[in-house]
Amino acid sequence: MLTLDQAETSTPNYSLLNDSIKETFTSLDRFEWQAIDELLQMRDSELYLAAGYTNFKEYCQAELLAWGGLRRINQLLGAKRVIDTVGELGQHIKNERQARPLLRLVKEPDKLREAVAIALQENPSPSASDFATAAQKVVPRQPRPRIKAPSQEPMVPKNQEPLVPQSARVTVTSLDHPRYGEEGTIEADPPNPTQQIVTFADGEKLLLNNADLNISTSPLERTYPPGYAEALAALEQQYQQKIERLEQELRIGLQSEANAKAEQQVQEQLATLQQLFDQQKQQNIQLQQRLDEMEAFKQFKYENQQLKQRIQELENAVQEHPAQQWGNTLTKQATKALNKGVKQALDKTIDLRSLAVEPPKENAQECLRLMGIALGNLATAMNNTQALQAAAVLLGSEPTPSAIAYRAEQLQLLPQAVSDIRAVLSKPGRTWQDYLDVAREYEVIEQDYLAQLTPQEVELITALEKAAQPKTITVGSIVAHNDPYFALYNARGEVIQDLGDDVWVAWDHWKDRTEKSFRHSKDELRLLSD
Repeated sequence: MLTLDQAETSTPNYSLLNDSIKETFTSLDRFEWQAIDELLQMRDSELYLAAGYTNFKEYCQAELLAWGGLRRINQLLGAKRVIDTVGELGQHIKNERQARPLLRLVKEPDKLREAVAIALQENPSPSASDFATAAQKVVPRQPRPRIKAPSQEPMVPKNQEPLVPQSARVTVTSLDHPRYGEEGTIEADPPNPTQQIVTFADGEKLLLNNADLNISTSPLERTYPPGYAEALAALEQQYQQKIERLEQELRIGLQSEANAKAEQQVQEQLATLQQLFDQQKQQNIQLQQRLDEMEAFKQFKYENQQLKQRIQELENAVQEHPAQQWGNTLTKQATKALNKGVKQALDKTIDLRSLAVEPPKENAQECLRLMGIALGNLATAMNNTQALQAAAVLLGSEPTPSAIAYRAEQLQLLPQAVSDIRAVLSKPGRTWQDYLDVAREYEVIEQDYLAQLTPQEVELITALEKAAQPKTITVGSIVAHNDPYFALYNARGEVIQDLGDDVWVAWDHWKDRTEKSFRHSKDELRLLSD
């Protein structure tokens, strides 16, 4: 514990002060047990007789009144009974407050030990509330009967007083009362209808509730005139009908509230299911588009493989036959065979004659790119400069084999790029940043996938870009002054002319004046809305 000298010289820190407080309370609990032992010695040895007191109660009321008198002494002795009954587990009960809720179990040692064990199991250092909870679990306390207050004055004659029998014997039945199990006598009129003044064998008089007593000799009942019994029965029936009506109204109200709540939950679930259905439908549409694109790409890849296989067969045929067998007709025959194979491959993919008669209405740009790729492959196989130039024009690249091959590899990404861009644009809540994250991956073919998009999708991309740009003060903007100490800070005006760094503003509160607009710098103004 901290001493007075230490407290005067310096201010203790938290740890020292906390330890000192705990040590002080521990000392108080130890002194309390010491006082119990001394009280037992005073009572059992009857040492109070030396001071002229006739009994232990008189000694307690005279000498120990400042510390609670006989009531406090009975509480301490009750705690001692709990400690002695519980045995080894008593070391976990630190003071009388913790033993108080266990006092009602002292006549049942097994249940008392069980309650202490439960409290220790839930908390190694139990408090008084822990012991009370454990005692309630072992032996639940029955609720006291509620006494309904009469709604009107009792119908008792004014000249008739409540009768209390003399020498009525009662027993304390409340388990948490220090006098539990002891008998006493009612020797005086009750101060009120719900309590009695009980005198015990040691001479102490206590005011106890009727619910805490077991009256062995029932008090005389009050007598009422014959008409009063009928009136009481009628009132009781009236109140019973009123209670039944209120219970029925309460049931109807609760049922209506439950129905409304259930209906609201069903509506919310239906809305959620409809939203999920719409999302699933949109995803199915997107997946179908992807499948169609992948099927077209797969068909094109298959046709390209057939064309390459045919070229390889022709090259093998040229290598297998000696040059003397072909003579001067080698180039012509190879060219004829190659042109025939290319024509067959192109006929399967694109009908050039139909394109000459009528241009394709759908996906015309893709058809031209496929023609360019086919011409590029043909120019590479035949080393034809004119075909190479035609392929370069269709593909939009340099007329070199490497440039055309690189351009063809780029265009293979086009279906995937269009699909990814459309997936971003179809999402709810899309932003310009979402579009940029996907567009950067296909930056080299930006013009190609923009040509594949619909005008509505291009306008949506433009709108996202505009929304992402910082707002500036332009003609039509609603502004106010930027200086909070200026008179126009809370005013509202519209920009009617933009002069670059300056603007002309028409202020709303000056509409009735001859000079309605004034020139301001843009730095002086703040933007309210467009």
